[in-house]
Amino acid sequence: MELDELYEYCTNKAYATSGFPFDENLLTFRIGGKIFAMIALHFWEKGDYNIIVKCTPELVIELRERYVDITHGYTMNKQHWNTIYLKGNFTQQQVMEWIDLSYHLVFETLTTKELQLLNHKN
Repeated sequence: MELDELYEYCTNKAYATSGFPFDENLLTFRIGGKIFAMIALHFWEKGDYNIIVKCTPELVIELRERYVDITHGYTMNKQHWNTIYLKGNFTQQQVMEWIDLSYHLVFETLTTKELQLLNHKN
C-alpha cells in the first residue's frame, strides 16, 4: 500500500483522527485520543514502508514467527504492537485486516465517558 492509501484507510474509520503528537516523523492515528496505528515517516523516506499496529499478544507472536517482515512495534510495547514492513509476503487485504483489528482492540478499551464524547462530537 502507498502512504496516501494507508492514510485514507485509517482516517476513514469512525471517529479516527490523525496527527503528529510526538514529532514530525511519527504520524499517529487515534480514536478517542488513543493510538491504533502509526507510520514512522523517516523510515518511508528511506524506502522502508511500514505501519505499526496493535495486536493481541497471541497474534503478535504468530505474525512475527510467520513473516520475516513483521517485527516488534517500533517505540511501543513489544507484547502488543507489531511493525509491518509492507514489502513483506502478505497481501494488502491482510494489512487492512490487521489495521481493522488494531482499531477494534483500541475501540474496545474506550470508557463510556470517552464514547459519549465521541458521539457528542458528531
